[in-house]
Amino acid sequence: MPNSSIEAPAIDASDALRLTECALAVVQQRYPHKLDHLILHAQDQPLPQQIHPVFSGCYDWHSSVHMHWSLLRLSRVVPPPLAAAIAAHFDAHFTPDKVAQERAYAAQPERAGFERPYGWAWLLKLQDELDAHAASGLPGASAWAQALRPLSRELATRFAAFLGDSHYPVRAGTHANSAFAMLLALDHARAQSDLPLQRSIERAAQAWFGADRDYPVAYEPGGTDFLSPGLCEALLMREVLGAGFAAWWSGFAPAALAGWLEPAVVSRRRDAQLVHLDGLNLSRAWCLAALATSVPEPQASALRDAARRHRAAAWPHVTGGDFAATHWLVSFALLAALEEKGFLPPVLSRPSDGMPP
Repeated sequence: MPNSSIEAPAIDASDALRLTECALAVVQQRYPHKLDHLILHAQDQPLPQQIHPVFSGCYDWHSSVHMHWSLLRLSRVVPPPLAAAIAAHFDAHFTPDKVAQERAYAAQPERAGFERPYGWAWLLKLQDELDAHAASGLPGASAWAQALRPLSRELATRFAAFLGDSHYPVRAGTHANSAFAMLLALDHARAQSDLPLQRSIERAAQAWFGADRDYPVAYEPGGTDFLSPGLCEALLMREVLGAGFAAWWSGFAPAALAGWLEPAVVSRRRDAQLVHLDGLNLSRAWCLAALATSVPEPQASALRDAARRHRAAAWPHVTGGDFAATHWLVSFALLAALEEKGFLPPVLSRPSDGMPP
């Protein structure tokens, strides 16, 4: 994942505590729940926890996945009682038998598209986070990582095959967006040395986005977007093209960046669709700050300033609001705020006062 530390907002201990308490509460909240379930027969009407014993809370499956990622991101900078509560939750849910049940559900041929591609990509990102914590010696993390691995390996294989079968990208600003999922999955492929997945992502990115020019930024945002299709595409191409990104960007970037520079207006935060725009402001902040490290001036300065304003617009609304927002926004706040290559917020050092090492 691209490093988004540039101009990251300060996260103090109280912020970390607030975000963690929110994430822990929502992953344990079962209802209301939006179940993505294809009913195969009249008796096939289970409760979420019966088919998703690992990821049954948090309103929906994919949000549960990335809010578990959030908990891991924050687990090293919270007081010992809260860190112990996080570990107890993972101990109870990340077990081989429960992951096997999740895998069996998703393995049914009729459900081949379950949570594709957004949920798949976040599951791969969660696996990477578990592996990083296991490598650092966090107690319990090795067992959690090994428990999840059969599912992550299967989804990585499916992702590669799906990209090979797909002729066209999805350029939506919501869950089906191709570039965002490919961006998360590319990091996983590189971390795991999964060459089939890496090559499938690189081939699809070149085929789908390599010739894009003069991006129509005036078409963004859509009314329920939580991703910027254009910025996610640009970030993906930066990762794929490396030194060739500058030439691609010069053709892709719109003449006027204004459509990306002003935060989106959120009119009603109790509406599960309209509140997506808070997530858009946070994901834009992440993309804008990352791209600012790779584009020339004066564009870079404009992107950095816009990233700050996008974060400021959404940050007060990440926790403490309606469940329609709190069940997922912490993850996007962390994308906007944290060093993507490390565990800790940039203003916090590893605690030495009795907190977990």
